[in-house]
Amino acid sequence: MPRELLKRYMPNPEWIKRNKSLRFLGTVLHDPNLWHITRHSVARAIACGLFVALLPIPMQMLVSAFLAVIVRANLPISVGLVWLTNPITMPPVFFAQYKIGTLLLGAPERSMPMELSIAWLTSEIQHIWQPMLVGSLLTGVIAATLGYFGTLLYWRFWVARNWKRRKLRRRRQS
Repeated sequence: MPRELLKRYMPNPEWIKRNKSLRFLGTVLHDPNLWHITRHSVARAIACGLFVALLPIPMQMLVSAFLAVIVRANLPISVGLVWLTNPITMPPVFFAQYKIGTLLLGAPERSMPMELSIAWLTSEIQHIWQPMLVGSLLTGVIAATLGYFGTLLYWRFWVARNWKRRKLRRRRQS
């Protein structure tokens, strides 16, 4: 079952609750819904994590955790999914989002240098931020929606498959 697989890799909630560096959060982390592995909490976590992972913002893990607390999603899954966009995957993902944004807005594409630099980014940010924002919001919403409903569908498929297997085993034993 997906629950058993996820439980194997999840951090211990009690250790996280007792962590001294997280005490400033008070009782926020004590909500059991943030740690349960249910079909809906995992689906919400996947939606939150995918949405935030596709936003070109700093501190994505913090934003994902905040969003998970608000919608009562599984916190570790939501925060972990943010790492889909890491330093290796960010450039192609954000470039694709920029291209999508320019198509949607009808904005002219800016030429990309062979080597990205902070100087280039600061000089071009005024031209690329709108297409980038539109593209990232659109891809984030689409990925979150597909992730949410895909998780629900996969979970249902997995449970139905296990019920069928259980039924077949009972018939064989009879």
